[in-house]
Amino acid sequence: MFTRRHPYLFFLLTLFALLSVSVIIVSYLLVKGLQQTQFSDFVTESGGGKVGVVEIKGIITDSRETIRLIKRFREDETIKAIVLRVESPGGVVGPSQEIYREIRKTVPQKKVVASMGSVAASGGYYVAAAANGIVANPGTITGSIGVIMGYTNIEQLFEKIGLVPVVIKSGEYKDMGSPTRQMTSREKKTLQYFVDQTHRQFVTAISEGRDMDLSRVESLADGRIYTGEEALKQGLVDRLGNFEDAIEWAGRLGGIDGKISAVYKREETFSVLKYLLKSAVKDLILQTMGQPLHGGYIYRPGEAF
Repeated sequence: MFTRRHPYLFFLLTLFALLSVSVIIVSYLLVKGLQQTQFSDFVTESGGGKVGVVEIKGIITDSRETIRLIKRFREDETIKAIVLRVESPGGVVGPSQEIYREIRKTVPQKKVVASMGSVAASGGYYVAAAANGIVANPGTITGSIGVIMGYTNIEQLFEKIGLVPVVIKSGEYKDMGSPTRQMTSREKKTLQYFVDQTHRQFVTAISEGRDMDLSRVESLADGRIYTGEEALKQGLVDRLGNFEDAIEWAGRLGGIDGKISAVYKREETFSVLKYLLKSAVKDLILQTMGQPLHGGYIYRPGEAF
């Protein structure tokens, strides 16, 4: 009788019930996943002492995941050493410094070896310099120790098309580096000071991490790139070899006598439906549980190693 009188209401109630059951099931599965604290999301080669592998790929713009992995490997007693696999041309100053610091916190407790792939330059070299040792291929592109800021001035283009920028600012330097006008000598001096200061931090970090004389690092830190072979001659790396050589060295430094097994972060397959469900429901669960959510970040080009 109810279905005949209110067919649309019945349909909506049925749909709501199905959605509620689906949300409860998905929520349960996600909560179980959030509660896992073991290395269920890692892949371990069978047998032997364990060496954790932390991969840094591409431009360094965010340090959170890398720091999380380093910390997990450092605190896990079954992991005897860590290999930092670097495949990066560099990146933003802050994240590179954060990763460097986390490695420096780790080396007194657990040996860390950096393994350079095809490119480990600028910020990529910055993070590698924090390790106990560095292994590079003979043809690895590394070095590029320096800081760069740049922009394109389009003032004349605006004049040709009749556009006149209007800027209202709270201070003299607020629009410093604007592409719509010429930079003043005072602004250029200010930015040069910023670059020099950041470069000094870079050089000092390498000097401390590599235990090299500061003046020696300064002579190499003019922005030039080196092959792995040349970097070895200059004292920027310790050995020539591949990734497996780095695993072997790290394992021996960590006290492993027999077979060595590498522990990797499990690669996740991308699913649009899974991504949407996980993002929406996970945020709902965390908000309900009163746990803080991580906000996003804004990357502005121009501040980079």
